[in-house]
Amino acid sequence: MSRIGKLPVNLPAGVTVSIDSGNVVKVKGPLGELSQKVDADIRVTVEGNVVKVSRPTDQPRHRSMHGLYRSLIQNMATGVSAGYTIRQEFVGVGYRVEVKGQVLEMSLGYSHDIHFMLPNEIKAETEQVKKGQAPILALKSHDKQLLGMVAAKLRSLRKPEPYKGKGIKFVGEQLRRKAGKSASAK
Repeated sequence: MSRIGKLPVNLPAGVTVSIDSGNVVKVKGPLGELSQKVDADIRVTVEGNVVKVSRPTDQPRHRSMHGLYRSLIQNMATGVSAGYTIRQEFVGVGYRVEVKGQVLEMSLGYSHDIHFMLPNEIKAETEQVKKGQAPILALKSHDKQLLGMVAAKLRSLRKPEPYKGKGIKFVGEQLRRKAGKSASAK
């Protein structure tokens, strides 16, 4: 049995789960509402404030979906009750980020500024940093999947490079650094 799939999902206070006839799980909480279509073979049941996910057989296809859907429902329940935050650091001389409504205005060392439109579900704010430190952007949302995709898209605009570490990186991320040309010549 799947170690993750067999665990019940305990719903936080104020979170409700409903299941449609089309096997669509809807999770509603104080921060919003999310829905996820579940495969027809996977059974989702709600008992009080606990959600259980079960599979019909031990086929590899069913085993792979069992833990997946349990994790997705857990992420939705956590998102609508507490929310998620991703913090990114803009490391580099002259790198900056400004939030203007739902538009991010970034200067990333290119000859032009980059304007990035955020989805309505995501709120962004820049954190004040001391002079000489890299600016930090905090992205907040109740949808973990959407938040991760937007953070990955932002990072792809200027990935951290291994020599000086310049680029957009997640706060606390350890980068593998390389020695330059002068170190290998000796």
